[in-house]
Amino acid sequence: MLDLKSLPLPTADEEIWRYSRIDLLQPERFTPSPARTDIVDPHGVCSTTATSSASASPDVFAALNAESMNEVRIDVPAGATLEAPIIITHHIDAGTAALPRTIVEMGRDAEATVVEQFVSAASGVALCVPVLSAHLDDAARLRYLAVNDLDTEAWQIGHQLAEQGRDTSLLLSTVTLGGYYTRARTEARALGSGSQSRQVALYFAAGDQMHDFRVIQSHEAPHTSSDLLFKGAVQDHARSVYTGLISIDENARQTSAHQTNRNLTLSEGAWAESVPNLDIRTNDVSCSHASTVGPIDAEQRFYLESRGVPPEVAERLVVLGFFDEVIDRLPRVDIVDAVRRRVVERLNIASEEVRS
Repeated sequence: MLDLKSLPLPTADEEIWRYSRIDLLQPERFTPSPARTDIVDPHGVCSTTATSSASASPDVFAALNAESMNEVRIDVPAGATLEAPIIITHHIDAGTAALPRTIVEMGRDAEATVVEQFVSAASGVALCVPVLSAHLDDAARLRYLAVNDLDTEAWQIGHQLAEQGRDTSLLLSTVTLGGYYTRARTEARALGSGSQSRQVALYFAAGDQMHDFRVIQSHEAPHTSSDLLFKGAVQDHARSVYTGLISIDENARQTSAHQTNRNLTLSEGAWAESVPNLDIRTNDVSCSHASTVGPIDAEQRFYLESRGVPPEVAERLVVLGFFDEVIDRLPRVDIVDAVRRRVVERLNIASEEVRS
């Protein structure tokens, strides 16, 4: 059995854990236990027998996950186009430490959509340490969506790594609404010429929640492109942190890479931090980064109020419009409608007000 009591935890003094709540984690509170996982697999490409450890381990939590036997493996054959999404739902029990691992192997010229959901089986403290390891062979196309709807007392510390071959297309998307402290490290590696990646995220923290994102767009081959859009909102005393890095290797000429992070602070006690970074080691590239942190647009609110919309409803409608840009980029699956409803619930908007 995994020994969480002796887990060598990092500290907030380390740069990659700056702003985090890692000092508050007490892993000895949790009993290691596999998540209860449901799989909707219309194509018969999933297996649940652990066969290998995940790829590189950037921190102690990803290394811990490598010891897990709670694995879902998805093998999409070369040339296959899977029309219906594969949906994986992990149910995390209170008081447990779950280490779900998902491995996706996309064959040459294969196409698939994978949705992975993390939900609490009951309210209470829990620890979820998920890892996604995806490999795309040449010309493969993968759309992936992770949805965190854990209880607001739960911890989630995850790692996503996708490696792309030539002429591949990748969408890595994340919706984070749950968790007391949720941290996601997401890395897309463009290893083959002509590969394209998009990363999008929607996060909304309230109460004492904290959402922490570290995102890497790594270009290691020429003629590649990446685009990132992360949008979040914080209210009450919630916090969010975004740290993004565009990394362009010496060999990655004629690369196009862009990142945008927008944050709304909806309460005086809410706090958001945005830290975009560039590491460019060659010429003949197109790169940009943009980040904002602030309250909602006063002109948008005034426009709605001038047409008779009550001030509190106007503000909430502006927030919904703010998130719509991300929602429109998520994979076209039924779960996305549920995501929007959850955002509406968080904003406490009645259905009649949304339609008006």
